[in-house]
Amino acid sequence: MTGMEFQDVVRRRRMVRRYDPDRPVAPRTLELILRTATRAPSAGFSQGWDFVVLSRPGQRQAFWDVTTDPDAEPDSWLAGLRTAPVLIVCLSDEDAYLRRYAEPDKGWTDMDEARWPVPYWDVDTGMAALLMLLTAVDEGLGGLFFGVPPEYHEDVLEAFSIPHGRTIVGVVAVGYAAADRRSPSLRRGRREVSEVAHDGRFGVPFPTTSAEGPEPA
Repeated sequence: MTGMEFQDVVRRRRMVRRYDPDRPVAPRTLELILRTATRAPSAGFSQGWDFVVLSRPGQRQAFWDVTTDPDAEPDSWLAGLRTAPVLIVCLSDEDAYLRRYAEPDKGWTDMDEARWPVPYWDVDTGMAALLMLLTAVDEGLGGLFFGVPPEYHEDVLEAFSIPHGRTIVGVVAVGYAAADRRSPSLRRGRREVSEVAHDGRFGVPFPTTSAEGPEPA
């Protein structure tokens, strides 16, 4: 199942929490996922992102060793996630943006991060991660974006020789989806466009003509 229409990819995307451990991700597919991520937008074309790809058993185990309590019994969420054959640690590089906007064509004369209304380095890296998730779906795979608890960030940097100037924005897990329960959070329902989009001023619902279909299984 590849080459879907874009809207089908978007509608099929969900956070997959359990994978088939016996079906590895083909190297060419993994390369496509990473190559697509580099097409994400970035302020000033700074491209201040890096992706540490953990596709070998020892690499993945090293990640889990430094991000989980070895004495604790893994819950069902973690047990399912540990079946993912690929983990991609998504890193942002703030300095790449500060340096870029201190260049002559941008006109700023300093590297003061206070100039930035939001941390675009993290935002752009998040958009790259979303492209990974969408590409995985288009290639017939599943994916999940999850965070690393702050108390483990330094351990991850050390374990994988990541420069301390990088920030862990999150991790993308990729693989072939296995049977899994639907997230109970879906009971909350998806907010309609008329609820989240405001026409001209806050509180005026944007007019819509159709309702969205059911959630993917």
